[in-house]
Amino acid sequence: MASVFAGKNIVLGVSGSIAAFKVAGWVSTLAKEEANVSVIMTESARQFVTPLTFEALSGNKTYSNMFGSSDQDAMVHINLGREADLMIVAPATANTIAKLANGLADDLLTTTSLVTRAEVFVCPAMNGKMYAHPATVENIKKLKEIGYNVLDPAHGMMACKEEGDGRLTDWENVAEYFAKALTLQELTGKKVLVTAGPTREPLDPARFLSNRSSGKMGYAMARSAFRRGADVTLVSGPTTLACPSGVRRIEVQSARDMYDAVLTYSDKTDIIVKTSAVADYRPARKAEHKVKKDQIESQLQLEQNPDILYELGKRKRKGQLLIGFAAESQELRTAGIRKLEKKRLDLIAVNDISGINSGFESENNQVLLLFAGGSESLPHTSKQHTADLIWDKIVSLDQQ
Repeated sequence: MASVFAGKNIVLGVSGSIAAFKVAGWVSTLAKEEANVSVIMTESARQFVTPLTFEALSGNKTYSNMFGSSDQDAMVHINLGREADLMIVAPATANTIAKLANGLADDLLTTTSLVTRAEVFVCPAMNGKMYAHPATVENIKKLKEIGYNVLDPAHGMMACKEEGDGRLTDWENVAEYFAKALTLQELTGKKVLVTAGPTREPLDPARFLSNRSSGKMGYAMARSAFRRGADVTLVSGPTTLACPSGVRRIEVQSARDMYDAVLTYSDKTDIIVKTSAVADYRPARKAEHKVKKDQIESQLQLEQNPDILYELGKRKRKGQLLIGFAAESQELRTAGIRKLEKKRLDLIAVNDISGINSGFESENNQVLLLFAGGSESLPHTSKQHTADLIWDKIVSLDQQ
């Protein structure tokens, strides 16, 4: 599957900050994702990282001078700006931010930013006191008013040994915003609720009943929805996954916790995607203290948990889409159709968990999509690609 960055022309402007070394990693990542990256360095940036570093990582020439030695270089700011699908300024120093905010055009980076009509992202990096200075605050405000996308820096220890806001943020925190800028915004204005992961039903303070769900499929669905412009809320059971950037996460533990959280948001949601593997039963009694091994009863009394998807189907309002997932190891179509009809779903994605390379805990998946009057078998592919394909189908249903 091709990355969202594959084949895209990305201009990356680097200004004079020690954080320039971190951006070298960004260029490497984008190049591996098959993006065509052109790096512009200010004269100050060249004092921290050599142009050769970026050329080796991007496979392209690094630009610094407004006026080159060839006819092509003489128009480089026009060509780079016109051909860019996305422009990123990182690290963006206080000086560079001031120039951009006031429309100055005294170097290749600033002139290119004025030429391009692609989305421009500015990623500040500077001493915390400089970042908090009223002039910088005002300039960032101007940038946002003009239409630049300013992504907040991180908080932490900086090269100057001071701690505060001003560290260049990590790639993981900004990559989804870049991906969103390169993705068709089919879900703009839509509120999407995604559930993900397992639930835990406590036996005592040390033990619980759960399942093998990793949450990877649900997180991929949330990430794909954000990239397409949706306002995404993710209700997640316990996982080790980082929340996708731009997504609002609500963490829960038990099935009843998830039931309460989902019903709180469901009425205000346009599309509900329930990928979570909710425990069907919970222990009838939770011990207040850890039960000793020789005191554990040989039989476990269970109580049924509420069926969240069934309840959502009962409450579904006109125009709302309800998407379910089912993990099956046999008779996928029969089981899926039964759940589709019983729970009043618009679409169900049936996971085949019989193989070792798909389903629970795997990076890949293979699902059968079932909907009113039809079905579609998706290929065995990554969970992120699977999520993208499922959203293609959801969007088509939403437009009917």
